[in-house]
Amino acid sequence: MNAAVRSEALKLVRSPVGTIATLALVVGTLVLLGGITAALASGNPELTAKVGVGATLDWAGLLASAAQITSAGGLLGSGVVLAWLFGREFTDGTVVALFALPVGRGRIALGKLAVYAVWLVGVNAALTVGLLGLGAALGYGAPSADTWAGLARQLVLGVLAGASATPVAWVATVTRSLLAGVGGAIGLVVVTQVGVLAGAGGWLPLAAPALWAMSEGTAVTVVQLGLTLVVAAAFACWTAVSWQRMQVRR
Repeated sequence: MNAAVRSEALKLVRSPVGTIATLALVVGTLVLLGGITAALASGNPELTAKVGVGATLDWAGLLASAAQITSAGGLLGSGVVLAWLFGREFTDGTVVALFALPVGRGRIALGKLAVYAVWLVGVNAALTVGLLGLGAALGYGAPSADTWAGLARQLVLGVLAGASATPVAWVATVTRSLLAGVGGAIGLVVVTQVGVLAGAGGWLPLAAPALWAMSEGTAVTVVQLGLTLVVAAAFACWTAVSWQRMQVRR
C-alpha cells in the first residue's frame, strides 16, 4: 500500500494536470475574488445583483463569494484530477503493466484515492490561507469569531466538494476513458445545479456542502451533510472493487 501511495504521489506531483488544477483552484479563485471585489467597489449594479449575498465589501461578502465559486469550481476541478488519476492508465496504455505488479490493483486504486485525499486537503488549506491573506490585503480588518467560523466552513466545503467528485473515479474506471471521467465531472456539476433548482436542497449529497456553507450551517442538517461522505465512501469502495476485478482486454 505504501509503495502504491508513493508511486501515485510522484505521478501527481510531476503531472501538469496536478499543477494546473492546483493553481486554478487556489490562485484562480483568489484572482477571481479580487476581480469581483474591484467590480463591486466600482459600483457595478449588474454584478451586485448577480453576486447576491456576496455583494458586500467585508469578510462576510468575501467568504460568501468564495463559497459560491468553490461549490462549482471545486467540484469540477477536483473531478478533473480524479479523472486523470484513474483514466490516464487506460489512455497511456500503462494499465496492462499493473497486472504484473506484486501490489493488488485494488490497493493501487486505494493508493490513488489516498493521494487524491491528501492533495484535496492541501489545496483547500492553501485556499483558506489565501482567503485570509486576501481579506487582510483588502483592509477588512482582524477576523472576528464569525469570520474564523466562516473560514473553517470554507475549508470543509472545499474538501466535501472534492469528496463529492469521487464518482468520477468509478466512471473513468468502468469506461476506461479519461475523457469519460472528465465528462462525468461536468455531469456532476450539471446535476448539482439542476437539483438545486428543482428544490432537492440538502438531500442532494452533491449540493449539501454548498448549501451548508452559504447558509452558515442553518439550511442543512448533520445527517444531510453526512450523506455526502457516505456516497463518497461508497463510490471509493466500488472503484477499488472494480479495479481488483478488472480484466485485461485484448
